[in-house]
Formats: sequence, structure tokens, C-alpha cells
Amino acid sequence: MKLHDKVVLITGGSRGIGKAISKLFVEEGAQVIITSKNITKLEQTAKEINCSFFIAADIKSEKAVNNTINKIIEKFGRIDILVNNAGLLPEQKQLDQINENDWNEIIDVNLTGQFRFTKAVIPHMKKNGGSIINMSSDAGLKAFENFYADAYVASKAAMIMLTKTWALEYASDKIRVNCICASVVDTDMTNSFWLDTEIKRKNTSK
Repeated sequence: MKLHDKVVLITGGSRGIGKAISKLFVEEGAQVIITSKNITKLEQTAKEINCSFFIAADIKSEKAVNNTINKIIEKFGRIDILVNNAGLLPEQKQLDQINENDWNEIIDVNLTGQFRFTKAVIPHMKKNGGSIINMSSDAGLKAFENFYADAYVASKAAMIMLTKTWALEYASDKIRVNCICASVVDTDMTNSFWLDTEIKRKNTSK
């Protein structure tokens, strides 16, 4: 097993991409901790993938994030890998149709939430090194016609640049920071956007 006994924290690990990532880490022998706001989904996923530990936490709360990190350190003594996966995909609306609350909700989860978890884990990773993996999107790399999700796009583009910045900032502490820019993935979060099955197959197969 390539990751035997590595302590891995995955945010948004109860469904979709996060669940798939968590399953793979478990299969590679890691001690996996998944977080999500939905305790029911967490319990279900943890049972399905044989996950050792899960914590219900609101990524929008600095206190909840810090408590999560403290619980993990108390139990395992360290965090080797952080996967910043939690995120929201908003209802598609053009810029003039969204309000400031819509905008702030997406930025708070998709960007500030990743900042909160990264900031909380860095002091512990400085002791032994570590790896941070940020989940972004190809929507952060280029604009797509008829994809009306301005706050989502902004958050993903910012995540890409923050990844580069953090990688340089903490290289001397032996902390690696990388980013995955996924394209369309067939998950329950994206299902509502695909009304035509043929179009769905075409886009998710790229």
C-alpha cells in the first residue's frame, strides 16, 4: 500500500469527487478523515468506504474548522495530506440576476473555506512536511460560453493562483501544494445541469 498510515483529511468527502478520492486513499492504506456538514451522509459514506474517522463541520465557520483540525491532531498526532475538495456549484444565472448573498455564499465555501482549512493545517505540517491538494476546475482556466456561474468561476481561478502562491510560500517547510483542474464530472452536484442524457455523456467523457 503506497500510503500506509498516512493521515489524510478530505473536505467534502461524503459525496461525489470527495467520496471517490476518499475511497482510493482508504484502499491505499491511509488513515482517512472525511468532513462535511451533512452528518447523515458522512456516516453513510464512512461505512461504505471503511473510513476510520469522520467529523461533521461547517467549512464557513473558522471555529468549526479549527476544532476539526484539533480533533485530528489529538487522535493521530499529525496531518500528512489535506485535500481541499469541498465546494458548491450554484444555480446558473447571469451576473445581473444574482445578488450579493449568492456571490458571497459561493466564495465563502469554494475559496475562503479552503483558506480556513489550509491556514489551520499549516502550523502542524511545518513540523513534518506534508502535501496539500486543492480541487479547482477547468472553469478557472478558461471561459465557457453559456456557463453562467460567475462566483464559481472566480473562486476556481483564485484557487489556482493561491495554489501557486502557497507552493512557493511553504516549499522551504517541505509542504507541497498542488491543484487539480477537473473538467465536468458526473456527480450528484452536476446532475441538475444535464437535462439531455446525450449531451451529458458527451461532456463527461472528455
